[in-house]
Amino acid sequence: MLEIAVQMDPLERINFASDSTFALMLEAARRGHRLWFYTPDHLSLEGGALSAWAREIAVRDEPGRYYELGEPRILDLADVDVVLLRQDPPFDLAYITSTHFLERVGPRTLVVNDPAHVRNAPEKLFVMEFADLMPPTLVTRSREAIERFRCDHGEVVMKPLYGHGGAGVFKVAERDPNFGSLFDLFSVTFREPWVVQKFLPRVVDGDKRILLVEGKPLGAVNRVPAQDDIRSNMVRGGAAAATELTDREREICERLGPHLEQRGLLFVGIDVIDGCLTEINVTSPTGLRALKRIGGPDLAPAILDAIEKRLERIRRK
Repeated sequence: MLEIAVQMDPLERINFASDSTFALMLEAARRGHRLWFYTPDHLSLEGGALSAWAREIAVRDEPGRYYELGEPRILDLADVDVVLLRQDPPFDLAYITSTHFLERVGPRTLVVNDPAHVRNAPEKLFVMEFADLMPPTLVTRSREAIERFRCDHGEVVMKPLYGHGGAGVFKVAERDPNFGSLFDLFSVTFREPWVVQKFLPRVVDGDKRILLVEGKPLGAVNRVPAQDDIRSNMVRGGAAAATELTDREREICERLGPHLEQRGLLFVGIDVIDGCLTEINVTSPTGLRALKRIGGPDLAPAILDAIEKRLERIRRK
């Protein structure tokens, strides 16, 4: 039996019917592992010891009674076998601080995904290491640079660099009278640069989420935007559909796989539109429940297998 601590969002925010973290917890419970729940604001670093104000949690896939919590206690994270780093973005200073905290545990505790590489691989920046696989993309706050980019590429999509879930994503036409107002809005709302990307019209056919475990693609969901929306995120009304990988998508996965393994990124979701890589999601990848619901494989067992094998390798050293 393993002791697994799950660092995640408050339970009242979770949609258990679709949540990937919950899918991992269900599989861990099925294997007889002991689960602990805490939110990142309950981490404490004292001297060299990292602890969390945590509760043991029992989970079941039953609407209305998905979980039961034990009494809160101080949990020394060096005493658990695995920490699942699973809170959702925003990728802000609080998130970054939690990755610094989690680097302090070990060597016997495995953190998934590796916190240092989660911190150093934000989804919309890490992907820029593979620019030849992407649509033309600019990261900037400069109006002059954006206007030059629009002149070169026509219609574009603008989104905040550390945004998530499709929030703050706008399509800007080649000659768009709203661009000035949108630029002003972004300037006062976001302190970080923005991502400006050539618009891919075939997004209407879907934005494919490909799930990789230990660098290998094991399943995919095609997320089709709702009518009158370019955002395919399921939290924004996108519909999940079954799909197969194309040769181009397999090529993308083969390029990425060794880099993900090298960084200790065990479970990753990538987004591909019309054969173009747009994001590499490492903070809290989603899609497990959606993939299973549309008749695809249940990847939670594969992820738990990979975690257990990694832990065995750590213990043999």
